[in-house]
Order: sequence, then structure tokens, then C-alpha cells
Amino acid sequence: MKKQFMISTLLIAVIASLGLYSCSNDDDDTGRLAPGEGSLNLPPLDAQLVAEGKEIFRYDTFGDESFWTDVLQMNEVVEAAVSPNTALAVGLKVDAEALPPAVVEAIQNGQVDLDDPQTTLVLLQLNAVVGVQGEVSQNTDGTLKLDRMGITCALCHSTVDDSFAPGIGSRLDGWPNRDLDPGLIISLSPALTQAQKDVYASWGPGIYDPRYSNDGLNNPVVIPPAYGLYGLPKAIFTGDGDVEHEPAGPVAYWNRYVAVTQMRGHGYFADPRLNLEVDHREGDDLVTDKLPALQEYQFSISAPTPPVGSFDVAAATRGKELFSGKAQCATCHSGPLFTDVVDGGKLHPQSASVAPDKDYVKRSATKQWRVTPLKGIWQHPPYFHDGSAATLADVVNRYNEVNNLALTGSEKDDLTEYLKSL
Repeated sequence: MKKQFMISTLLIAVIASLGLYSCSNDDDDTGRLAPGEGSLNLPPLDAQLVAEGKEIFRYDTFGDESFWTDVLQMNEVVEAAVSPNTALAVGLKVDAEALPPAVVEAIQNGQVDLDDPQTTLVLLQLNAVVGVQGEVSQNTDGTLKLDRMGITCALCHSTVDDSFAPGIGSRLDGWPNRDLDPGLIISLSPALTQAQKDVYASWGPGIYDPRYSNDGLNNPVVIPPAYGLYGLPKAIFTGDGDVEHEPAGPVAYWNRYVAVTQMRGHGYFADPRLNLEVDHREGDDLVTDKLPALQEYQFSISAPTPPVGSFDVAAATRGKELFSGKAQCATCHSGPLFTDVVDGGKLHPQSASVAPDKDYVKRSATKQWRVTPLKGIWQHPPYFHDGSAATLADVVNRYNEVNNLALTGSEKDDLTEYLKSL
């Protein structure tokens, strides 16, 4: 009786508030719109396309409910066992700005049961679960039912600022959700074999293999940021995308790949370099027309600046000199975006990576590496594509060892502080 009372109280609060509360979800990311960075002299972005792309990024499933509901049956898992506390424990985030004031007050007063999966369904009704969309109905006994669910780009490539509580706050689009455990979530599907469940569950938080479902190999990598991409002719670790294979642009190439082959949206992807052709259209294409706007929004998201006081300014100044000199970082991490990929889409051979894993690149279309842009690198540990460096100090130590840089202890500290300042 107590549980049903709490659910009913929350539902009443929601219904009473919806007519008064505007769920615009407008945050300060539009303030980061920029015509370019440094000396790249990039043209201004289309504000209307950016706005359309923001909605697509946050809320569009591309029709992937037909996979996450009809195939994986994840709606049944969520309805039966995923309470808000469980969701937060596996890295899902809640958009506090989507919560009506009455609901916020109820949560603050302890009147909401955060261990009840029914509360999760209320949050889905409010569009408050970042990256998850749900169609919720009501049973005859007044309880809620999750009829269908799907995922959006924001599931992996957004987080929140924890301004309300850990895992609950304002959206930070483009920031990789390194708390998210996508493999564990997928492994809960009753439609998978135990062998499949074991592979997915082995990945861990912030890790995902975007090629596993296509080639059957298991070689997961860290979820990358989706900010600071404007002006990059190659947008991912291995630089697969180009205008020849995706006229809409380099980011649109990867967006199409993920939307079709990973999210299982209704669309079509083909790349002869990968010997891959995937067609999930069901008499429709819910992906292609959205790619230009989606890319434009991602272009609008600049890399975040480091928090005040998060690095030693004097040490960072010394580290900047090392970056361009003795440490040889600027040999590849050059220019205003700290990557030589800007120079005609330059890529590097498999042996160029200092990360322990050398195999992931073999599964790509280029079989080469793109030099990672470093702006905002302070934000998304662990580092390297395989997540093998827990901190920026570990990154510096790795380069010092592999490239025989002979940096002293103080020089390594200064270089680390400079990286934290980018």
C-alpha cells in the first residue's frame, strides 16, 4: 500500500505540474556556438540546423524501438527491475531540468520511492532519462507499463553536471558518459545467449565495442567525446569517415554507422572497405535526412574549458614549452585543434599508437590512426582508445617510456599540468 501511495502521489504531482512547467531543456550549450576555433576560419553554423540537431541528438531513436523492444525485450527488463537507483548505479543519468517543480520537491522531501521501477517509468514519461525514450501506459490497477523503449545518441555521448544529486543535473551534451556500463545493460536482455551476455558484461563502465555486432570480435574501446569536432576532416579514432563514403560529412559517417549498426535504427549503412552492408529499413529510412542537422549540432559543441583551480598555472606554462619542444607532442598534436588530421586528413600507421592495444585499428576501414584532438582532454579519463591510462600523468609516463624522451620527474609533472589546462 505504501509503494502504491508513493507512485500515486508522484503521478498526481506530475499531472498537476505539466500544464504549468515548460520542458524546454534549453541549457547554455547554445552559448558555445562558434564560427570556428583558432586560425581555422570556419564558416558560421546554421542556427536552425543546430536546433534541429539538438532535438535529434537528445530524443530521436531512429525507430530503434523495433530492436530494443521487439528483439531485446529491454522494456520488460526496465519495467520489472530497473529502479532509479539501479539506473543510476549502471551510469544512466537524469535530466533535472525535465522534472516539474512538484516532482523535484517530492524527491527532496523523500516522498518518491527511488527503489521502485514504477518511478523510472514516471521519469521516462517526463523525458528525464538521458538517452532513453519510452512509451508508457497505465494498467487497470493504476500501475504503469512500459510498452516500448528505444535509445538516442545522448545515451553514450551526454552526461549531467550532478547539480541536483550524483547522476542528476543539467545535461552536458557531447561529454562521454564514462559512468555508463552499456555492456552490462545489454547483457540483461532475455533474448541473448549466455555467451553473448558474458561478452557484453565483461566490458565495464565507459567502454563499448562499436564493431562487435558486425565482426564478432571482442575489442572494446572507451566511449569518445562528441565535442570539439568542428573543423576535423576525420572524426573518430581510426578516421574512417570521409565525403566519398558519406557526403553529409565525417561526423555524419559515424552517426550513420552507429544509428544503423549499433542503435539498430531504421536506416542503411554500407562501406565496401569494411565489406559491410547493413539494411534495417522497414519500408522507411529514419536516419539519412537527419544526418546534416545532427552533425551541425555536434559541430556546435565546443570542448569544455578546465575548471578554475584545476591545474597549476606556472607549471602549465613550463609544460607548454615542453609540449612543443623536448616532449615532441606538437609533432602530431599540432595546430589550433591539437591534431595533424586537419592537414588534409592525415592518418598514421598502426605502429604509431603507444597504447598497449594495437588490434582495434585492424577492424577499421582505414587501418590507420587519427591523432586525437586534445582540447578538453582533462574531462574524459581514462585515456588512449583502450582506456589503458587512468590519468594524464599515466599518459605522459607512457610517451616518455615508449619514445625515450628522457623527461625528468618535474618535467613530467609540468607537462601533465599543461595537458590539464587544454
